[in-house]
Amino acid sequence: MHQKFIKKITALFLVTVFLSSCYTYTSVVGEGAKGNEEITAWNHYVVYGLAPVGVSDSKKMADGAENYTVTTTHTFVNGLIAGITFGIYTPTTTIVKK
Repeated sequence: MHQKFIKKITALFLVTVFLSSCYTYTSVVGEGAKGNEEITAWNHYVVYGLAPVGVSDSKKMADGAENYTVTTTHTFVNGLIAGITFGIYTPTTTIVKK
């Protein structure tokens, strides 16, 4: 009985790990990035991402560029931190490529 329970918990854990994903949202401003310069900043949220504490400003990160690409993603490290804090602190990463 105990081994069946452990197998079920292990299977549930593996399904959760393999079916979860990191989301990515990309916005193109103007004609999009022309070069390879990247500026990265973290966005800080609490309570499973419902309440923003500090969110990066992509226009300031672009530093006056007219053509750039903004990508907001939930990286592995962001997810790890959110998991360790049980969702109390949930960061994301913004990348501006010019």
